[in-house]
Amino acid sequence: MSRLTIHPSNQHAQRGAALLTAMLIVVLVATLASAMIWQQWRAVQVESAERARTQAAWILTGSLDWARLILREDARSGRATTLSEPWATPLAEARLSTFLSTDRDNTDTGPDAFLSGSIVDAQSRYNLRNLIDDDGKVVNVELFAIQRLFESIGVAPDVATRVASGLRDAMAPVGSAQRPATAPLIPRNIAQLTWLGVDADSVRRLSPYVVILPVRTAVNLNTATREVIAASIDGLDLGGAERLVQTRLRTPFKTLAEAQTLLPATLKMDETRVGVLSNFFEVHGRLRLDDRVMEELSLLERRGLDVVAVQRRRVSSKEAAR
Repeated sequence: MSRLTIHPSNQHAQRGAALLTAMLIVVLVATLASAMIWQQWRAVQVESAERARTQAAWILTGSLDWARLILREDARSGRATTLSEPWATPLAEARLSTFLSTDRDNTDTGPDAFLSGSIVDAQSRYNLRNLIDDDGKVVNVELFAIQRLFESIGVAPDVATRVASGLRDAMAPVGSAQRPATAPLIPRNIAQLTWLGVDADSVRRLSPYVVILPVRTAVNLNTATREVIAASIDGLDLGGAERLVQTRLRTPFKTLAEAQTLLPATLKMDETRVGVLSNFFEVHGRLRLDDRVMEELSLLERRGLDVVAVQRRRVSSKEAAR
């Protein structure tokens, strides 16, 4: 009976193949293990980010409720809306735990979250919604007003015509003869004026002076800038508007008649265009939670003693700083 013999070179080849196979298996297992660990780490990171986002959203909702409470209490007074009221004082950045407890031990172990915010009278700015009447037509007196305003802040007057015609087309009923086939969407905030063909630089210049509200509103003489006041009162120049601003710093206007006494007899205020009361306010809330920052801009409307959130949107730090 013959005996099978394996040549030494074949033995070395088999051992080498076995070793290579083992190394490949080790590499494959290590790769799979690394992939599983990475996926698990990624899932943890996503869950952590989502949890932080949800926590931040709830905290900002709480701060919005706080702003609503302040505006509701202000409405109970029945006084004119002025910059000397509590709502006009910004909230400097403060650690959230300071609102939750006065106990030092609890404060030190509180969440590493910081809250800040401010409330701005939206009627301190010119409302572009005033440009269009109930029939969908451009109001000429308002068009002349924003042309004066745009010129005083360094924006080309032809931009005013572009905004007015763009809003007219956007607000025309769908299917009507007045609505062009290429009508733009209705802008809800100043940043969206680019939909009407307004350039970015003009939008930046306009942001502190104009606003887009759901309904036509009067400019508040107690909170508006001199440029907005001068544009809202026909025949009034910047010097006369500055006189109103300086007077209200000492004694805010309780009625429109008080402001009228500071103007020449030839200039008459239109109570549909200017006033001393406001019902729309912008609330800017900023939350810094660990290394994350969330900012939200809300538009609130006072309806008697009810304060309703009309709009809420997240904003970038760059947009909020305008």
